Amino acid sequence: MSRVEDFLTQEEELDIVQAILEAEKKTSGEIRVHIEAHTRLDHFERAKEVFHLLKMDNTKDENGVIIYVAVNDRKFAIYGDRGIDKVVPTNFWDTTRDTIETHFKKGNYKQGLIDGILRAGKELETHFPWYHGNENELSDEISKG
Repeated sequence: MSRVEDFLTQEEELDIVQAILEAEKKTSGEIRVHIEAHTRLDHFERAKEVFHLLKMDNTKDENGVIIYVAVNDRKFAIYGDRGIDKVVPTNFWDTTRDTIETHFKKGNYKQGLIDGILRAGKELETHFPWYHGNENELSDEISKG
């Protein structure tokens, strides 16, 4: 098995998907997690690339966010779409990043992702609240590369 397959158990993945569903209840923002073994690119640039490959830039309000994890590199990045960048301060993702990083340093990957997702949802809620008729535009499943 690869490190990607060992990173989270199936049960942990389900818990993370549940956190995405919970976070998206109060925001029109769309959150995804992508996990892969390694990248030769800068991790933020790879997150941006995966964001586009997953067609996350096709949301109506341009308010998708991806949490990208390169398991073997022991790195992660958070990338948000143009609609988010237009309305939030430059340090908008710092608290989400710090939340994830604190858990990851202790090897608590599942909890880091869950707390990061919930934090991102709370942050997005301020600028992109859920509204009646809001559709879930993207899959909530974890993607892997």
